[in-house]
Amino acid sequence: MDPDTSPQKTVLFVLGCPQVPVQTSIALYLISRFKAAGITPIIAGNKAANTLLLVADPDRHYIGEIMDLDRAVAQITEKKRDFDRCFVFIHNDAGISYAATMAVISKARLYALVYGEHQEDLVGQITFPCTTIAAKAVHNPLPLKKAIDVVAPWAA
Repeated sequence: MDPDTSPQKTVLFVLGCPQVPVQTSIALYLISRFKAAGITPIIAGNKAANTLLLVADPDRHYIGEIMDLDRAVAQITEKKRDFDRCFVFIHNDAGISYAATMAVISKARLYALVYGEHQEDLVGQITFPCTTIAAKAVHNPLPLKKAIDVVAPWAA
């Protein structure tokens, strides 16, 4: 297939409750890295997570398409849409549930991005196939950024 006519690669970012401060900065960091690699980022989050990103990037230099998380799950379940890669941001049990759901409904290469004070316990709950990237990061995003940079998923 001619590279100019091949479909654009995509990455879905699944964002839950933004209770842990590093979520927004790491999401923007990943969006920037994937865009630089020519991969289109799509954000699916709850209202609070989406609003934080929209306020942080009002001119949409980084964020592009943004949608409600339940709408994204429905589109994938109904086979209306899917993605090449999917990052699920996990800092609580709900994040584990969303990642497990994505493992079942999506063909995307799945990444579980686990952070927060209880990241070790959460990593132990992952029983589905995925690449796990974890760090004890709550307020300081650098430990999680370093863990992501080791994997360099935008180059995979």
